[in-house]
Amino acid sequence: MEMEISFPGGKRVDAQYEGLTIQTDQSIKNGGNGFAPEPFNLFLASIGTCAGIYVLSFCQQRKIPTEEIKLIQRMEASADGKMIGKIIIEVKLPADFPQKYKKAVISSAQLCAVKKHMEQAPEFSIFTSVAGE
Repeated sequence: MEMEISFPGGKRVDAQYEGLTIQTDQSIKNGGNGFAPEPFNLFLASIGTCAGIYVLSFCQQRKIPTEEIKLIQRMEASADGKMIGKIIIEVKLPADFPQKYKKAVISSAQLCAVKKHMEQAPEFSIFTSVAGE
């Protein structure tokens, strides 16, 4: 698996992966144009959208309408205020959501691959290379 990261101008940093371009930028207050999400916000969004795809699939498999289902993701600061200490995901269900599936829909959101990778963080290795060598 490989992703290529490029710098298309300004404070933009893009990732090319499987024929798609994932665009990021910095906010105006951080020197960018606000053209796309900042990388950290994209990371946070990946958590909620990952949980969301599991909730969506769970409901679709059972033919449960999803138009009124939403996930609300909240972040709480760590004790020192420097990092995120807790991520809370609320699955908002409509009043007519089947009671028998309420616990199961939470379990489906827990299957999120992004969450699992955070719980068992991969090792990082960062190095340089020079083109043509």
